Amino acid sequence: MKKKVLSLILSAILATTFLVGCGGQATSTKNSTGNKTFIFAQGADPRGLDPAFVDDGESAKVICNVYEGLVSYGDDNTDVKPCLAESWDISNDGTEYTFHLKKGVKFHDGTDFNADAVIKSVQRQLPPNATDDMPYASFTFAGVNKVEALDNNTVKFTLNAPSTPFLSNLAMALAAPIVSPTALEKYNGNLNEHPVGTGPFKFVSWDKGEKVTIEKNNDYWGEKPILDKVVIKITKENSVRASELMTGSIDAMDGLDPNDVPKLKEKQINIFNEPGMNINYMAFNCERAPFNNPKLREALSYAINREDLVQYLYQGYADVAKTQLPSFIPGYKKDVTSYGYDPDKSKAMLKELGQENLNIKMITYSNPRPYNSVGGQKLAEAVQNSLSKVGVTATIDVYQWTEYKEKTQQGEGEILFYGWNGDNGDADNFLSLLDSKEIASSLNVARYSNPKVDELLAKGRKLPNGDERKALYGDLQDLLAKDAAWVPISYAKQMAASTPKIKNFTIHPTGTVFFKNIDKE
Repeated sequence: MKKKVLSLILSAILATTFLVGCGGQATSTKNSTGNKTFIFAQGADPRGLDPAFVDDGESAKVICNVYEGLVSYGDDNTDVKPCLAESWDISNDGTEYTFHLKKGVKFHDGTDFNADAVIKSVQRQLPPNATDDMPYASFTFAGVNKVEALDNNTVKFTLNAPSTPFLSNLAMALAAPIVSPTALEKYNGNLNEHPVGTGPFKFVSWDKGEKVTIEKNNDYWGEKPILDKVVIKITKENSVRASELMTGSIDAMDGLDPNDVPKLKEKQINIFNEPGMNINYMAFNCERAPFNNPKLREALSYAINREDLVQYLYQGYADVAKTQLPSFIPGYKKDVTSYGYDPDKSKAMLKELGQENLNIKMITYSNPRPYNSVGGQKLAEAVQNSLSKVGVTATIDVYQWTEYKEKTQQGEGEILFYGWNGDNGDADNFLSLLDSKEIASSLNVARYSNPKVDELLAKGRKLPNGDERKALYGDLQDLLAKDAAWVPISYAKQMAASTPKIKNFTIHPTGTVFFKNIDKE
């Protein structure tokens, strides 16, 4: 057995400092006195607060503070570290993962955390229990054949085949967190409006369309939060959030519009601008005519001037995307041959295909997203203008985010706009968005299916990290570029802002925000 064990020096460290819980570094050993309320504004409501039933960043920002998983990521990276599991063993053939659970941890409702809780959290997301409204289940637990309790504090996962991303998947904010089995029974297996985890914050209330309120978990097993309360305020417009930040009615925000940055800096607002682990893209509905024809997808790809579009919309706060992978993800191929801007070729191909007067329907979202700071409507309008120059007439239907998600799941629209915030830093996390099995889960919004792509993805999951795995993902990017299910648009810089009185506020590379170590003067 290969054993990955929690560092033995931890006990020595604990003699001089507090234990760090999942999701953040210890920057202070004193907890707050008085009532410290932190108000964070984001652009859309969560879709839900049960990690099994959502796949969006707005939900994840609440979930990652209320729940925890067996493992977690580093404070500013996606390195895996212990969390509710103190250590784990991996069998020599890579198909068995045995987790040794932390003892003495309780859920917010007083239920003991133990092997039974892990089993119930996971088994509801495995066949035959998993349902179509569990979008991350097939992704997170891909290849899990069985999960069983060896004793009250030990859980073993058995996989059908080795899976390099599996351990990283268990640190994700969606699907992987462990939920209270008592709450599952009480609320009929769905905690979307009644989240109960083990995290540093407890759920208080959700006023839909307005705010989510969470409060300090005074019984938290690790170092307790500095803040007493966090309000996640829902404010659709970027500019309104920026104004609220400048007046002090909120403490921090994400989803900055580049146009607002200069005036925020004038007010001494702290601006966060880091490379983002994300992709912003336009997808063709590959199941529906006429875009079930890859040659038509190619023709329209030539019509999009991505360089000009990105510069116009994002003004230096995003980079042009060539593939599905951000450049710093292992396996990224910088010399992928994609369809560049060539409107004359686009027109010629449209004529050859008998589609000179093509009329199409595009659907998009109204609010800004972490991967698209100006919102889906502006991006769709820019693409609409580009398509008009090659004779294509496009209409645009715009929806609020939660409704938009429903429309994409229903297969509406011939062109749609979407994006992805990376969950774990692994290439599979991005490229699996084009796995045919993820059509049912709704992660594959392009509804693209190619058996060769599926074959390469399956092989890549089994390969250990290294040159062979990177080369395989390079071949996969070439294949996906040729098939043109997507037009990759941009990699957004990870942008957020906070007032000077806020300390220790950061955005994790996964796009989530851990509130535990934030302080407010």
